[in-house]
Amino acid sequence: MKRRSGRKLAMLVMMTFVLSILAGCGGGGSETQDEQINVGINVELSGGVASYGTNSKDGMMLAIEQINAAGGVLGKQLNPIIKDCKSLPDEAMSVSANLVGEGIVAQLGPLTSGNVQGSTSVMMDNGIPLVAPAATAVNVTVDEKTGDIMDYIFRVCFIDPFQGTLMAEFASTNLEAKNAAIYMDASSDYGKGLAKYFKETFEANGGTIVTEEGFVKGDRDFKATLTKIKGHNPDFIYIPGYYEEAAPLIKQAREMGITAPIGGTDGWDSSDMVAVATAENLNNTYFTNHYSSQDTDPQIVAFVEAYKAKYNGKDPDSFAALGYDAVQLLVQAINDANSTEPEAITAALATIKDFQGITGKMTIDEQHNPVKAGVIIEFKDGGQVMKARIQP
Repeated sequence: MKRRSGRKLAMLVMMTFVLSILAGCGGGGSETQDEQINVGINVELSGGVASYGTNSKDGMMLAIEQINAAGGVLGKQLNPIIKDCKSLPDEAMSVSANLVGEGIVAQLGPLTSGNVQGSTSVMMDNGIPLVAPAATAVNVTVDEKTGDIMDYIFRVCFIDPFQGTLMAEFASTNLEAKNAAIYMDASSDYGKGLAKYFKETFEANGGTIVTEEGFVKGDRDFKATLTKIKGHNPDFIYIPGYYEEAAPLIKQAREMGITAPIGGTDGWDSSDMVAVATAENLNNTYFTNHYSSQDTDPQIVAFVEAYKAKYNGKDPDSFAALGYDAVQLLVQAINDANSTEPEAITAALATIKDFQGITGKMTIDEQHNPVKAGVIIEFKDGGQVMKARIQP
């Protein structure tokens, strides 16, 4: 787990302490506090991954609206306190400190693994649970060097070892790929970790990785590396990374005459993929995801209809569904604990079993990860089609 400097952390802890005192000194506020449950929403509403945070927040707010309309939780209304972490880990840390000062019982978000890790020290030091909707890196909930569990950090998404393995199995079995090129986001643990897990499984299945290349966040010209990859004539190209780079990369690959199937990750699930790469260029591309809005399961159909009704016909992506599930999981923990005390909620989160969410049925394991299925989505003529659902 990446740690922040002691000086910065000490300043944040002091700020949290002062804010807590100020929150408790407001005249006439105790009755309102008793009637509501403050839940922090720390998400990326601006910056590089604003679409993730915005859509997840929308899913959260739909869930909160439905829960409050049905009577709330333990006879109290959920009070969401929404703040923008600007897609920056340091800002996520500062936002968490402010939310703690406002008396939250739990925090939802941020979305990316790096931004969740920015929040982690504040949540751990203050003993307040965090439910991450979409942070898939292994070290979000466990220190990979020591094996220590992050006691107050949970998630509702699958983790990268499963996601990377899922795409490797699909490439080997469904697409019958014998050799593959990897072109990863080398500037993030997310991209590097997924590349590692894909490679391990693909090679275990008898496949060959013909080349491993990398780009960094903010890159927009990929032609030189794509020329190298094209020379290897791979059966499949794996691009673990976020939509910001993946969309222009795929567009350039197709314009250069690369026709091989291309696979990616949940970081591709954004309307910007089609807007930038174009529908035609995205044909014959696939990505791992948490659910499909085209699923005919009655619970998913009801969620999609409610989301579209609230947000002017907008189709809910996986980040919206994961945000919705994060709220519902937290509410189940509060009900199971029969308490709004953070410690009791944390204990209840750690023991949740067979929770039925929009993104699947899940049981929280000993490392605070959900055991759940994943899906493979195909881009087809600008739309998304579910190709497979795979259990862990």
